[in-house]
Amino acid sequence: MSTGRPAGLPTVDAETPAVLVVAGPVTRDDVARLGEEMRALMKDTGAAVVVCDVAALRPVTLASVDVLARLQLAVRRAGGRIRLRDPAPALRALLALVGLPFEMEGDVEQRKPALGVEEEVEPGEPAV
Repeated sequence: MSTGRPAGLPTVDAETPAVLVVAGPVTRDDVARLGEEMRALMKDTGAAVVVCDVAALRPVTLASVDVLARLQLAVRRAGGRIRLRDPAPALRALLALVGLPFEMEGDVEQRKPALGVEEEVEPGEPAV
């Protein structure tokens, strides 16, 4: 006998995020499989943010950046976001070089300064 879905909001464990481990060398052929795993993880956990553990993603190549970009696109289409965990310095540099913005675990959130506030003024310049 089944009881059906309980009433109310689903229970979400805020301490344990949904995590997908991306390891190895990856190719474009892995995008479909990883995308399905990511969507299934989002559906099963109800998480809007999926942590991609990329600590074992070696070697860092443009192909691995391409796979991450395609995963990010698939997750955004499903209404979620990706956060990278433990990216290698080479992966961070390559992502910055190609201009792909990824949220990184442990990074302080980057915010724009308030409008009309200048961080530095040259001597003799009038205040704005």
